[in-house]
Amino acid sequence: MSVKREFSTHSVEETIELGRELSAMFHSGQMIVLRGDLGAGKTTLVKGIAEGFRAAAEEDVTSPTFTLVHEYSGPEVTLFHIDLYRIETERELMTLGIDDLRAEPGSILMVEWGEKFAGIIEQSSGEIAIQKTGDSERQITVRF
Repeated sequence: MSVKREFSTHSVEETIELGRELSAMFHSGQMIVLRGDLGAGKTTLVKGIAEGFRAAAEEDVTSPTFTLVHEYSGPEVTLFHIDLYRIETERELMTLGIDDLRAEPGSILMVEWGEKFAGIIEQSSGEIAIQKTGDSERQITVRF
């Protein structure tokens, strides 16, 4: 990963707007790991990314904690929002078919809690780390 950019946001709206802007940095076939504590704003950022791709309205993007994978289809990109928080073993991970999702034409994968699995980190195209620095302030680091 050779590019590193840092951003600060001061509200939910700014985090969503940053997601819209960041969508221009992604392309088909990428898998991006989203890092951050519970409540850091990973799904909030994905709301903006999905809007940037015209794949979903921000209000339609929700956390995939219990469904594990949400799919948002846009005119050029299918965004897969994946949450591995509840996945404990490599065997469980394999049942998600991440390789198949990544191989779909026009797919981009945003993976929350991907750092739990070395294989996800090794296959990733980059990462976005989100850190709470206040009630609504976030420090967001993007690495590719």
